Amino acid sequence: MPVEITMPKLSDTMTEGTLVKWLKKEMDPVQPGDILAEVETDKATQELEAFEPGVIAKIVSPEGAKVPVGGLLVLLASPSEDVAAVAQGAAQVGRPSGPPPPAAAKTPPGEPLPARRDAAVAGRASAPAPGVAAFVAAASATAAQPGTRSEKPETTSATAPPLRISPLARRIAQEKGVDLAGLRGSGPDGRIIKRDILAAAALVPASPRPRVPASPLAGAAPLSSRFAREPSQLQPQTVPLASMRQTIARRLLQAKQTIPHFYMSMDVVVEPLLALRQAANEQLAPMKLSVTDFMARATALTLAQSPAVNASFTDAAIIRHGTVHLGVAVALPDGLVVPVIRDAQLKDVRQISTELRALAEAARAGKLKAEQMSGGTFTLSNLGMYPVRDFQAIINPPEAAILAVGGAAPRPVVKNGQVVAADVLTLSLSADHRVIDGAVAAAFLGKLKTLLENPLGILI
Repeated sequence: MPVEITMPKLSDTMTEGTLVKWLKKEMDPVQPGDILAEVETDKATQELEAFEPGVIAKIVSPEGAKVPVGGLLVLLASPSEDVAAVAQGAAQVGRPSGPPPPAAAKTPPGEPLPARRDAAVAGRASAPAPGVAAFVAAASATAAQPGTRSEKPETTSATAPPLRISPLARRIAQEKGVDLAGLRGSGPDGRIIKRDILAAAALVPASPRPRVPASPLAGAAPLSSRFAREPSQLQPQTVPLASMRQTIARRLLQAKQTIPHFYMSMDVVVEPLLALRQAANEQLAPMKLSVTDFMARATALTLAQSPAVNASFTDAAIIRHGTVHLGVAVALPDGLVVPVIRDAQLKDVRQISTELRALAEAARAGKLKAEQMSGGTFTLSNLGMYPVRDFQAIINPPEAAILAVGGAAPRPVVKNGQVVAADVLTLSLSADHRVIDGAVAAAFLGKLKTLLENPLGILI
């Protein structure tokens, strides 16, 4: 019986996905575990995995199509089936999103309708079907070499053919100012992909800097060069909303409209913490621990002693979580994701550092899985790598609080009755007043401040 592979629900907020790239083509044999395509969801780009053996009879949704959850993506011929007959009957079993396919012959009498299957992201458990029939083996032996595709007859038209470009490549082209006219793609059927845009961007000569008039004051050349202006980056542009940006907009609007935020800040002298980090890195070289690693460990330990903060609000009750699933905000070129460190209170600084680095790399590569971005109980957002003194973050529902960390910088503090300079950073807590009262928030920040100013406790 043929198998319909449909758009899976890859996150709790997903309603549709964009088919970024097909990694298989029609008539290709497929085995359980093969990656069929890359799908852009509202949070990340994820891989579509096959759980059934067979042969790709018909690709229904083309690259670039936005497909609703449950929409048909591809029709897979099961073992011992006539692939051509399955492909012919594709129009009878589902409609693709986007432009309708050409009319196809009706399913021959007696031909069974395919059973629906939802594909899922790589790594999910599945029960693979029996082995592929002899046709699969024959198709594997005669399949085209990697990178080739079957030839399609060319058609002539009075108008230029539509530009074939992946959504990711289009965004990068807009960011880098690459002119798409005349650009030839190296993807399937001449599709313009990311590497084509990057190669074209490398060939664009840098914009010349505007000349700065010579100063009439003698000896002013160094000063004028110091304040020479960079070329303007302003240009009229309409940037389409990507799925991730749409989700960010929707969730943050919901958070600000439905959660009664209140804010509380506290300064922390971090000279002992910075000294401890330097000593640890000298001992652990070449491994490098970041301030975020120490901050995440300290936050998790403090939350373990502050159950009222590690909580969520529901209409019927306040849920106090039995473990700390710590979300850490990671900035991307086109958005923000929050991967989650599970059971963070049970992990030491090195474990947190290793896991956080792997999650951040996966996020920047667009490879985070849905389960790696869900289930958080508290979020940490650190902008300490920028010269930001403090900021107030928006709560990530259903959590009840988020901690914003500013940059450490020398500030005047009083020590032993004297005003001296010391490295200080500001912690800012955004809290849901339905769950957390002011005194509870102050106690949490006070415990965290004490731990950061006496950082040996972070290593114990």
